[in-house]
Amino acid sequence: MKALALLSGGLDSILATKLILDQGIEVVAVAFVLPVAAEKEDYAKNTAKRFSIPLIRVEVGDEYLDVIRNPKYGYGSGMNPCIDCRIYMLREAKRIANEINAKFIVTGDVLGERPMSQHRKALMLEEKEAGLENLILRPLSAKLLPETIPEREGWVDRSTLLAIKGRSRKPQIALAKKFGLEDEYPSPSGGCLLTYKEFASKVRDLFEHKEKVTKRDVLLLRIGRHFRFATSKIIVGRNEAENELLLEMKRPEDYAFEVPGCGSPITILECSETKSKEAIELAAKLTARYSDAGAEGKEVRVEYKPLQGLRGRGAEPHRDEEIKMSIIVSPLAEEEVERLRV
Repeated sequence: MKALALLSGGLDSILATKLILDQGIEVVAVAFVLPVAAEKEDYAKNTAKRFSIPLIRVEVGDEYLDVIRNPKYGYGSGMNPCIDCRIYMLREAKRIANEINAKFIVTGDVLGERPMSQHRKALMLEEKEAGLENLILRPLSAKLLPETIPEREGWVDRSTLLAIKGRSRKPQIALAKKFGLEDEYPSPSGGCLLTYKEFASKVRDLFEHKEKVTKRDVLLLRIGRHFRFATSKIIVGRNEAENELLLEMKRPEDYAFEVPGCGSPITILECSETKSKEAIELAAKLTARYSDAGAEGKEVRVEYKPLQGLRGRGAEPHRDEEIKMSIIVSPLAEEEVERLRV
């Protein structure tokens, strides 16, 4: 008997997987790589290795962004389409289960833990929309939910499953301690960036100003300070690591700004149309504002050029390195910074 477990690497999914493994069932794990995941450490990989089970990683495509943009069942507290997101992953899980001949799906859902997507009606809706009615086993709350096919058929012993409900994590933490898994899971503060007010605001702005959104666009929202001027987007790096990332994610049509000879951010100017003189000036003023040279509020010389002409730190000079322009500006005033901030 084989089961496919949705393994995010969070405590609930780890415990659900462990409960099924302890019944002697063969488990294959699947982890979805989402551009809006807050957690950086690969807990799913660590867990699969600890449990000695195969892990299938699924990096979602641009079609996943349509789920965020046009959710059938709406948003949660931010831009998080929890129910639609869950349906998307369950449909993918069904496809994978068919490919590997897994008989049922295992998830770490806990009844009532998440107000939007884990109440009884939502759980039943998700499995119906995914075409997995009675084939999703939720070991942590199974005794509070209708009996599934794996339980009815005797593939799984229902008596060993649990009846956890609500938002308190004390039962799960106690269970993790019992299994010796205290240090194997992230804190509950991670999760989805779409629930964060600042990130949700950036996503909303992106959808309002760009018809075709890609994963690159969403990943870029995780980097730097973001500003909006008409159709132009200005992104200012906050440290050396972000400066390098901004250069790596360059597009040939973008402009990059930098204050030479001092500690300076890399600033990227993205435009859907021809870059206006005012947009260039604002990008330069923001660069000056966050550079060491702009600390005293004096005029600063800012260099800018198309990104293909800007070399990264330690890189060899580019053949079009001579493509360089400069502008002298005063750092942007704080009230203007806040007005433009996304």
